[in-house]
Amino acid sequence: MDHEQEYNPDFIIVQDDDGNEIIFEELDRIETDQGRYVAVLPTFDSEEEMLESDSELIVLKVFEEGDETFLAGIEDDDEFDEVADIFEERLSDLFEIDVVEADVIPEEEPEELD
Repeated sequence: MDHEQEYNPDFIIVQDDDGNEIIFEELDRIETDQGRYVAVLPTFDSEEEMLESDSELIVLKVFEEGDETFLAGIEDDDEFDEVADIFEERLSDLFEIDVVEADVIPEEEPEELD
């Protein structure tokens, strides 16, 4: 019997303020007393883009409004540091991690999750 596990990544598609779709691979999600969060990596159209990228882990907060789910950068530095530390610990066995604050998605207007 083959015990090899298949890799089936989860992808999140968000739209920026200009309506451009950005695709992220979701690596992990957590829930704390302060909220729900996801750790994502950007995806790339080509192997060349991937090799040229820093591929830094992006940490986003999850908001829900009615039936819609939104993602936004974490505004509070202490909250960001706490959540980033949790993700870094959880993912350090699988990845060499550099955590960055998300500036891809505007903080004042969370983006919708598809």
